[in-house]
Amino acid sequence: MKRVMVVTLSLVFFAAGLTAQPIDKVRSAPRRAYFPTRDAAIKVGSGNLIYHSGGRVIGGTQASVVFIFWGPSFANVASPDYQYAQTLIAFRNMFGTTPEYNTITQYYMLFYPWQMNVQLSNLGSGTADWFDTSTPPTNVTDSAVRSKVQSYLTTHKTNPNTVYEVFIPSTSYSSSGSSTSCGGPNVQYCAYHGFYGSGASAVKYSIQPYPSCGGCKVSGWSDVQNQEHFVVHETREAVTDPLLDAWYDAAGFEADDKCAWSPSPFIGTGGYAYQYEWSNETSSCVATR
Repeated sequence: MKRVMVVTLSLVFFAAGLTAQPIDKVRSAPRRAYFPTRDAAIKVGSGNLIYHSGGRVIGGTQASVVFIFWGPSFANVASPDYQYAQTLIAFRNMFGTTPEYNTITQYYMLFYPWQMNVQLSNLGSGTADWFDTSTPPTNVTDSAVRSKVQSYLTTHKTNPNTVYEVFIPSTSYSSSGSSTSCGGPNVQYCAYHGFYGSGASAVKYSIQPYPSCGGCKVSGWSDVQNQEHFVVHETREAVTDPLLDAWYDAAGFEADDKCAWSPSPFIGTGGYAYQYEWSNETSSCVATR
C-alpha cells in the first residue's frame, strides 16, 4: 500500500477533492501500508514502479501464506464464518499459480550479479493455518495483530518467505493509531500489510478485517468475495514490497495501490474475486499476465 513520500498527504488528496486517507508516508516503525476505502479510488502516482536498490521481494518459488483465523466462529461448523474461512483457504491454495498472481513475476530483486524474480508458487505449501478459538477484543490494535502472529511462531518455525495473514470476525475491527477498519469509529482503510524485525529475518504480516462496511465492498459481492479481493491486494504487495523498500512508484504507491478500486475489481480464475495489478511491461493496470 501507499507509503513513504515526503509530500504532504493533504496536497495529494486535495487535488482529488477527497479526505486524506491513512497512508504510511514516513516509514516509522512498525511500518504499515494501507488499502484505502472506496472513497479514495483515485489514480495518483508517477509512471512505472521503480526498483529501489537493495530492496527485497519474496522471490523464487518459496513464497507462502499462512492464515490465522482469530475467533471461535471460524471453527464452528454451524457459523457462516466457517464456510467463509474454508473458501478463503481454497482460494489461497490456488492463487499463487493463477494468471492473476503471474502479474507480479515481472518484479525482482537484485543481488549483483544475480537477479531473482518473483515466481509462481503454491502459497498454501507452508506451515499449517491456525484456527485460534479465543475471542479477539472488539478493537484489534496493530500490537495485538503482531502479538497474535508471534504466538503462532512460538510453535512454528519462522519462515521469512511467508506472509502471516490475520483474519478477525465482524464483531471486531482493526485499528492503527486513530484510524480504523470497518466496524470502527473512524473507518479509513480496509486492510494493511506490514512487518516487524529487520532484514532477511523480518516477519511479514497483514490484518484482514471483516469487510462489513460499504467503503470496503463491491456491489453484488458476498463478504468472502470482498475478502478475497483484499487477500489478493495484500499478498501481492507483501511479496513485491515486503519491507516497504523495494517496488513502488515515484509517488510512493505500490503495485496494487495504483489499480485499487479502478479499474473495477472482477471475478476471475476459479470464480474468485481479484483486482487489477500494475504492470511495468504495459505501463497500465492488467487483469492477468
